[in-house]
Amino acid sequence: MPSLFASYLRVYEPLTAFDRDRQSYWRRYVSEGRAIAPLEGPVRQRTAVIEALGAGWTRLPDLPDEAYVLESDDALLVCPWNLRIRVAEAALSARDGVPSVLADAFVPPVLAGQAKAVVEDWRSGARVLEHGVPRVHEQIATWGVPLRWFVLFEAGERHLVTEPERRALRYRTEISKARRRASRALSVLRKSIGEAPITEAVEEAARWLEEFHPRSVVELDYGGLVQLLPDETLEADDSTELVATGLSGLGRGEAEEASAAYDKLVARWRAVQLLERCN
Repeated sequence: MPSLFASYLRVYEPLTAFDRDRQSYWRRYVSEGRAIAPLEGPVRQRTAVIEALGAGWTRLPDLPDEAYVLESDDALLVCPWNLRIRVAEAALSARDGVPSVLADAFVPPVLAGQAKAVVEDWRSGARVLEHGVPRVHEQIATWGVPLRWFVLFEAGERHLVTEPERRALRYRTEISKARRRASRALSVLRKSIGEAPITEAVEEAARWLEEFHPRSVVELDYGGLVQLLPDETLEADDSTELVATGLSGLGRGEAEEASAAYDKLVARWRAVQLLERCN
């Protein structure tokens, strides 16, 4: 199965975060062995989205509910895929920068209008909380890992597998810890550099985490990026430590220390991003 060169930030919520019907559905889903492994999920998601858009729909199709699942300490945690939102985003992206005649042929205006309404609903945290609009449990970044994601984790939470058929690098932590780290980072950034793009990015991540159940688990998955990097590079990856070092330097007023950590981190991930242009 081909890799998608993307990373993922996911939130797994306990069953108590869902209503009774959803709880029953997810229990049945797991008991029937239908849960999909993170190694297989990205390609399955991509295929479902492409098929939905390529079928000449004039309305957003009803897609099956799928999810990643964690089972630990006798608890079941679920990260739903929210494919309806993925299709809506893809429909709008397909129209961007395309002449209206072609855009309407690929994505009819009726479908585009429905897609816009769906995307606007989930982007509004108030609507999520007040009206039960489905949360988006997974964020995706292609050809790299957004630096703000590293703020949420510590080095000891890393899990690396280098076996050929199971290569993976993931961080997992309790959402309460991720929220505290985001809050501390925001405080440092606001005091040291003010309302800069990185401050706004961390603030956006912090707001997103607030939408979820307090007993959730947050996961950073390098996904298909591990296929681009040799084992020794993955083993030596200290991105979370560099972020912590940079924030610590800013907090102490050590601008040179913070700048050195930031420059090293940016250079590392720029090298990965440049691989997109390789033949």
